[in-house]
Amino acid sequence: MYEPYYGFAEKPFSLTPDPKYLYRSESHANAFELLQYAIDRREGFVVITGDIGTGKTTVCRALLEQTGKKTLTALVLNPFLSDEDLLRVILQDLGVISRGEDRAGGRQPSKQDLITTLNDFLLSLIPLGAHAVLIVDEAQNLPLSILEQIRILSNLETDKEKLLQIILVGQLNLVPLLRSPELRQLDQRVSIRYQLTPLTDEETGAYVAHRLAIANPSRSVVFTPAALKVVYEYSGGIPRLINAICDNLLLTAFAMESKVATLEMLDVVTHDMRLEYPGKNPFRPENDYPEQVLRRPEARFRVE
Repeated sequence: MYEPYYGFAEKPFSLTPDPKYLYRSESHANAFELLQYAIDRREGFVVITGDIGTGKTTVCRALLEQTGKKTLTALVLNPFLSDEDLLRVILQDLGVISRGEDRAGGRQPSKQDLITTLNDFLLSLIPLGAHAVLIVDEAQNLPLSILEQIRILSNLETDKEKLLQIILVGQLNLVPLLRSPELRQLDQRVSIRYQLTPLTDEETGAYVAHRLAIANPSRSVVFTPAALKVVYEYSGGIPRLINAICDNLLLTAFAMESKVATLEMLDVVTHDMRLEYPGKNPFRPENDYPEQVLRRPEARFRVE
């Protein structure tokens, strides 16, 4: 709606994990570099955790774009899979089988058949100097049986190295899950652990500027420092919440035909999003909004 008005090629604050919008805060840069290090060193198990909306999936997608031609990757986004379906997804992503190939007529391969196929493929990469990486997102939702299957896959190895690197990415409750007695063997195999943290106040302003510059380098819209400060306070530095607030803030500025996003506009946004301020509210009394906004029905919206 507001993209042409501001000259944006696309929405700068989309909630989708687009890797080109990755802002390398100190925490996100550390996570990215650790993942690259783990892949370069062929580390077996890596665990990346973070609160909801901190940008874990975006980091993973950016990592996939940076891997070399000799690094084959499989990305599992659906944690609710059977053992066999997990193996099929891995084989499909690695290009070993096509979708539906193993189901077309005749006997469906067993779990052991699929593991053998994967092992043979991984062994075939060694003479080519290539290797494979498995990234499992939303790992906190994996059933214990699937986590155990993943541990078994880590047993695929030669005398010198692991054949399959495994990166588990999940929310903060993945940590106690891995520490449970049932997963002690898996937890002991984790060589690198890192927790993503929210953006700081300064990083939030730089994050907003970064996304605006990607969408339109000419910077045709400006967020006032006061508005940015309150965006940080409402979002707690969580990128997904920053995106939701800023997207609605741009919509309000557009409705007011302004190229400056102000604190007063943010008042409207946070009210309609039903956000609670984590302290003394800096705004005017409730329902006291600029008349220019109230006159425009397109400016009144809600994000549940």
